[in-house]
Amino acid sequence: MKAFIRVMKALSDPNRVRVLKLLQGEELCVCEIQNVLGLAQSTVSKHMKLLEDAGLVDRKRQGTWIIYSLANGSETEYAGTILAELRHWLNSDEELEQMRKALPEAAVLRACRLKN
Repeated sequence: MKAFIRVMKALSDPNRVRVLKLLQGEELCVCEIQNVLGLAQSTVSKHMKLLEDAGLVDRKRQGTWIIYSLANGSETEYAGTILAELRHWLNSDEELEQMRKALPEAAVLRACRLKN
C-alpha cells in the first residue's frame, strides 16, 4: 500500500504531472523545468524528489547538474502502470503544448549545464 500511496501523492500536484509529460520528450535539468513551469528552483527540486521517491523519474549527475528522465517503471507496478498510461493522457492539453513549445528556449540553459 505504501508504494501505491507514494505514486498517487506524486500525481496529486498538477506541476508534477506537467513535469512527467515534459519528460516524455526528453531529459531535463532543474533549471529547464524551472524555466518552463515558472517555479522557484527549490520548489522544482521538492517536486522532483517526490517523483523520484515514487519511482516515476530517475536522475543522473552531470558535473554539478542533476538531469532527470522518466523512470522505466520497474520500481513498482504502480509507477510502471502510470508511466505507461500517461503516454496516452493529456496529449491535447493546450497548456502542456505551450510548455513543450517553450522547451527550446529553455534549452539555452543547457549551454550553462555543459560548461559546468
